[in-house]
Amino acid sequence: MCEESFDSEHEVCSKPDYSPVSWREYFDEMEDVSVGADDSRDVFRIYKAGNTGPLLVLLHGGGHSALSWAVFTRVIASKVNCRVLSMDLRGHGETLVRQADDFSTQTMSSDIANVIGVCYGETPPPIVLIGHGVGGAIAVYTASNMLLTTTVGLVAIDVVEGSATDALHSIQDFLKERPKSFKSMDHAIEWSIKSGQIKNLESARVSMVGQVKRCEVEEAETLEQTIPVSDVVMERSEEFYDQSYVDDKENAASEVNLNEGQSVYVWRINLSKSEKYWDGWFRGTSNLFLAFNLPKLLLLAGIDRLDRALTIGQMQGKFMMQVLPPCGHAVLEDKPENVADAVASFLLRHKLAEARRETRSVDSFTQ
Repeated sequence: MCEESFDSEHEVCSKPDYSPVSWREYFDEMEDVSVGADDSRDVFRIYKAGNTGPLLVLLHGGGHSALSWAVFTRVIASKVNCRVLSMDLRGHGETLVRQADDFSTQTMSSDIANVIGVCYGETPPPIVLIGHGVGGAIAVYTASNMLLTTTVGLVAIDVVEGSATDALHSIQDFLKERPKSFKSMDHAIEWSIKSGQIKNLESARVSMVGQVKRCEVEEAETLEQTIPVSDVVMERSEEFYDQSYVDDKENAASEVNLNEGQSVYVWRINLSKSEKYWDGWFRGTSNLFLAFNLPKLLLLAGIDRLDRALTIGQMQGKFMMQVLPPCGHAVLEDKPENVADAVASFLLRHKLAEARRETRSVDSFTQ
């Protein structure tokens, strides 16, 4: 679909810009943090912004990366004084770990604590854990086990035990439908928009860089062809993508005429290998969330996401909740301004952060 404008009775059709955008447009710095002994270190990619206020630790969903929080970071930093640390979870993005296939909640939550320990020592600033999807489940586990002693708040985004576990059976079908490779980064970004995986072009242009990587055709053909999940609540567009920018293994050489030495873009992570952990990510998260006795916020892409435990807890006023405008599961990318508004209101209401002077007061919302 194109936008039309008229100049001297001539119709001009402008195509959306699907080129990638640098993380530097949204974060102040990028760092690779080494964790563990010198001879067996894991290296986690993190992105930072801000230098005063509480530390917002941002945890992305399965198959995504730290860059999924890019637009949100810019918006939240314009509303409240805060620091941001967004990290690539193990097996994701540019993070490199020895046991990349260990996705247990214990290991992943320990990763969070270890990275914060390296960055801030034994006395980090007040921390608000914010997670989406799988990252939300890890945030709940990290907070409930007090692995970060300066934690003062928790935000879970579109992660509900009941709806998540109900959707587990459909993940493999979703994996089979997703393209295995792309001709270029631009084409990967275009697919993410046209397929409905991400509904915000600005976010897709920066975040898809963290989801796919470049490799030679010969290398790509040796990779396993099961594709990663974009978290357990899936949407799919019936108007699918143009095959001219999608490469499948069986036609990569013939139909698109890719030769040896040329490159394609493939998914950075194969989450199908983590299937044995899927149930454990979400089992018990509702009760853990409710039992956490510090300020907490639940953001949902739809009211139908609530399970029984959370419905009762919300009626009892045990946490703040907001249902965001119609969007997909990747709510932090689809509606970063709305998510930032909700988080800013939460931080201000509980006096966890101060509003920026140039920012108007944020409207409060219903618990």
